Amino acid sequence: MELKARILELSRKYGDYTVHNLSQMIQIPSYSGREQAICARIVDICKSCGFDEVWIDGLGSVVGRVGHGKKKLAFDAHIDTVEVGDGTRWKIDPFSGQVKDGLVYGLGSSDQLGGAASMITAARILKDLQYAGDFSCYFTFTVMEEDCDGIAWVYLIDKEGFKPDYVVSTEPTACRLYRGQRGRMEIEVLLNGLSCHGSIPEQGDSAAYKAARAALAIEKLNRDLLPDEDNFLGKGSVTVSRMEVSGPSQCSVPDKAKLYLDRRLTWGETRDLAIDQVKKYISETTGESAERVYMPHYSKPSYTKEHFEQELYFPTWKIPEDHQLVKSAQKSYQDLFGEILLPGPCTYSTNAVAFCGRYHIPSIIFGPGDVEACHKPNETTRIEDLVKCSSFYALLPYLLT
Repeated sequence: MELKARILELSRKYGDYTVHNLSQMIQIPSYSGREQAICARIVDICKSCGFDEVWIDGLGSVVGRVGHGKKKLAFDAHIDTVEVGDGTRWKIDPFSGQVKDGLVYGLGSSDQLGGAASMITAARILKDLQYAGDFSCYFTFTVMEEDCDGIAWVYLIDKEGFKPDYVVSTEPTACRLYRGQRGRMEIEVLLNGLSCHGSIPEQGDSAAYKAARAALAIEKLNRDLLPDEDNFLGKGSVTVSRMEVSGPSQCSVPDKAKLYLDRRLTWGETRDLAIDQVKKYISETTGESAERVYMPHYSKPSYTKEHFEQELYFPTWKIPEDHQLVKSAQKSYQDLFGEILLPGPCTYSTNAVAFCGRYHIPSIIFGPGDVEACHKPNETTRIEDLVKCSSFYALLPYLLT
């Protein structure tokens, strides 16, 4: 039997295995920074299906290996989830992992435990086929992505010295192929005023009014941003996501204000450019400079008690349409399913901001589930997607030469 047919046969044979593993993972709450239980379960699953090596890194991510090739191909899934939110809006228990009508239900089913389950099955297929190709195939089950995109990969590369040659993110794409995404950064703006008694506001300088004018400046900046040169990723964006105003009392003119900005970066836009734009637009609108415009840091210990910080900057990335990783991915899909995938841009943020955006490792995104199902009640993923992805991941290392 030819290779692609054998892989398809095995991915279907192991369909129930994939679904069972996903259902088990959904039943284990795995909020960012609290992933210990699900990581322990993933280690057990990986060992039971014959991975050549499995370990947990210092931050808490699980890394498994199949194969002994000189080059490194990594498949990545973050295994933390957002929180449930309003539980009354869930028609099915978010931790049920229920299987019904071709769907798996539960928190993280699309974002992103479905990708993790498909990766495990792909590794089992490679073991069944006694894969002995050019690659050591690594399967990374990473922590804390929902809190800070890519921090687990910054740790893997900077602290653990693990840097693959290629990475496939298994974030939900509904089995579409992505070769780039906008980056993002977070920006804080501090504004000072002068407080006085609320009965004589003309003697003060209200930080609240400054904040209002600064917010309108950011609105204008968002309108003025331009798309990238080839219009692949589209225009950047910026929005005020939070405003805080404070003063000596509720009977006073406020003297402090803070704006928190969510800035999405298209190709060619950098953190320095983004911060300079904010300074310029606020200065032009308010008539004075902000007290401070800066990028904050993320600082939170992982479940292993490792305290690892990084700036809240997540660089834009893309790889060429004719890159060998893209072409190999297209061939894998066409060989398996007889269709040609056209690579497009990803509209949301992933761990690829680290491994491709920051470290320039050629990367693509291909995974089960829909982004539209993520971060809201009644999340599901399709069983059909899980089976497709497990076969795609298993064939790719044979074709990527």
